[in-house]
Amino acid sequence: MVFSLTYRFRVYLTLLAVVLCAGIAGLMLVEHLTLLDALYFLIVTIASVGYGDIHPMTDAGKILVILIILTGVGCFVGLIANAVEYMIDEKERKLRLEKLNMIIGIFFSEVGTKLLKKFSSHDPTIDEIRASLIVSNNWSDAEFARARKVLDSHTCTLDSRSVPLEDLHGFLVQRKGFLLALLENPQLIEHDSFTPLLQALFHLTEELMAREKLNQLPETDYAHLSGDINRVYRLLMLEWLTYMQYLKANYPYLFSLAMRQNPFDTQASVTVT
Repeated sequence: MVFSLTYRFRVYLTLLAVVLCAGIAGLMLVEHLTLLDALYFLIVTIASVGYGDIHPMTDAGKILVILIILTGVGCFVGLIANAVEYMIDEKERKLRLEKLNMIIGIFFSEVGTKLLKKFSSHDPTIDEIRASLIVSNNWSDAEFARARKVLDSHTCTLDSRSVPLEDLHGFLVQRKGFLLALLENPQLIEHDSFTPLLQALFHLTEELMAREKLNQLPETDYAHLSGDINRVYRLLMLEWLTYMQYLKANYPYLFSLAMRQNPFDTQASVTVT
């Protein structure tokens, strides 16, 4: 069984705390040391400093110290090693997430923003949420949290009959290779929300490609496609909001361009005025 770094760190920390408490109590009882002297002796022993100014005088004390060295030093070394490993692992994780956010940026540049414009232009309830998605440079994390709450409570009601399916089909087919390449990227394992979005989008592409024609479909088929479209639309909006928050916190110049391309803002213009 493979244990996580956090779990191992907690185990070593707990064991070290037990050794310290038991060692202090034992030394105070056997060697008649004060609390401060017992703690001092344990620390210099476990840390392998060993000044030698305090040492056990009785046989029971010597046996106790042997046990402390065998258990405490191992726990202390394990704790330090895990702490260093955790810091290295956390740094590597941040680098992987940074690369993944670059991939997400490319996705929105090539597919996501254009798709949001297509969907939102046919969304009968877009006016209910539009104002909450006009992101500005003054937004704090609290504003992003409020916008996410609005999206969480919003029900997407896109009707596939009102969406130009042929146009959507052509758009997605042209980018199928791009989407497939993203799905094959191992970095996506680090991201819990972007991967489901890609899977839903790829599924929608496959659904559209599987049909010989996209007009005069049975009502049940239109309903099925509506479900697939709304799944993508909802995940896409949530991921777009998360990405906008990331850009604002880390890349103000990219955030500025993204604001001027906001797919929900009818007044958005890439031209700086």
